[in-house]
Amino acid sequence: MKTVHKLFGASVLALAISGCAVTSEPIERSVSEQRARSDLQGMYKNQEPLNGPLTLHQAMARAVKYNLEGRLKIMEEALAKRQLDLASFDMLPRMALSAGYAGRNNTNASSSQSVRTGTQSLEPSTSQDRDRRVADLTMVWNVLDFGVSYISAKQQGDQRLIVQERRRKVINTIVQDVRSAYWRAVAAERLLTQIDSLMARVDQAQTNSQSMSEQRIGDPVQALGYQRSLIEATRQLQEQRRALSLAKTELSTLINLPMGTDLKLATPDDYAVPQLKVNLASLEQEALANRPELREQDYQTRISAAETRKAMLRLLPGLEFSAGGHYDSNSFLVDNRWADYGAKVTWNLFNVLSAPAAIDVAKAGEEVATARRQAMSIAVLAQLYVANANFQDAVRQFKTNEQLADIDGQILTQLRNRHQAAGLGELDLIQGELNTLQADLRRDLAYADLRNAYGQIFASAGLDPLPEQVDSDRVQSIATALAGRESAWAAGNIAVPAPHVAAQ
Repeated sequence: MKTVHKLFGASVLALAISGCAVTSEPIERSVSEQRARSDLQGMYKNQEPLNGPLTLHQAMARAVKYNLEGRLKIMEEALAKRQLDLASFDMLPRMALSAGYAGRNNTNASSSQSVRTGTQSLEPSTSQDRDRRVADLTMVWNVLDFGVSYISAKQQGDQRLIVQERRRKVINTIVQDVRSAYWRAVAAERLLTQIDSLMARVDQAQTNSQSMSEQRIGDPVQALGYQRSLIEATRQLQEQRRALSLAKTELSTLINLPMGTDLKLATPDDYAVPQLKVNLASLEQEALANRPELREQDYQTRISAAETRKAMLRLLPGLEFSAGGHYDSNSFLVDNRWADYGAKVTWNLFNVLSAPAAIDVAKAGEEVATARRQAMSIAVLAQLYVANANFQDAVRQFKTNEQLADIDGQILTQLRNRHQAAGLGELDLIQGELNTLQADLRRDLAYADLRNAYGQIFASAGLDPLPEQVDSDRVQSIATALAGRESAWAAGNIAVPAPHVAAQ
């Protein structure tokens, strides 16, 4: 019989365990396909259509408004604001409401026993109904907890401001990435058509040469050398095309356009070289005061200082006030509705022992934050001076490449004249056109580096590309604001208030 009971118990236990087992089913492909369709619709939803060739500032505006990384930072900022609102509720008193039903299967009776004689001094009796309804509403407020919660809410407010600084940095990075990709895409817009046209001519010349070789016309060695030169020209053209063809794809990604969109750019007619009209001392001061990374460290220092104050507060005793209302349907009670209140002092004596160590840790956090900010300040200044050096070097490289492109253009004109006069072979003309195309490519890419290096100076100084207020959230309004800010910088005016939100 005992064996049967053991088997029965083991079976029940196994059944219970198997019932509690949790299994995870793989996601069906149809669910993933639905998610993919939903994501594709959501990524490009409610975007303004492209109207005409895209300018640089329109591309920046579309990136600021539609770039998914920028959207993520906006959502993080909104989340930080909600967390701040939630932290503010921690300062309120604790209030608990309970209501319910209590019962038992027999009477809650008791008797008394004499401590002298050990005999029963009272027959069993009860003062409680077997079934009753109870309700309580109690409020407790601890002054010490309020102080700590207040400081925590201030810290949460600083965390929200840190998120805003990170958003500033993301916008600056996005704008700078768009600038770099846009000018490389402009180079592609100018040169890809020429590359494709020249590649078609090289392919035709190679076909003609192979046909002549098959017909055994001319010297075979010269024909093979000619074909080799043409293949080498094709390889160079393919490399140039590959370097340019991805520029528009990168730009489309940054401004969140669907892949494969026919993107037309507004290519400028000249190669205007910007001049830096702001002295480095002003940019240096602006960088130290306004770079998002340094301002984030300012808030981190403030958070660390608040942590020290919290550690010191926990040393103090807490004053706790309580009040509550109660109801009990017990018929034996004279008053089944009553209120109570009280005040007491609470003090965790172990905090007195641990507080010095906690204060030391908090102060060490302040020192670390200060040291980190100072180290970052040096790095920021180095970035500014490196950006200025890169700009000056980019100007020199562009002017050199511009001169080379001009000379190669003049050489090509002479080669074409000789070719028309039947004094120059097709290969020499193709090689001349290839050299000119490569020179134009180097010039356009050098100009793209120049424009990127110029913008990097202001990004290194922590200047915001967007003003504090924009007329509307339309792409053209944002583009106009971006253009106005850059025009002010070009004129040497950087004294524009940055979009900082005051601490709550």
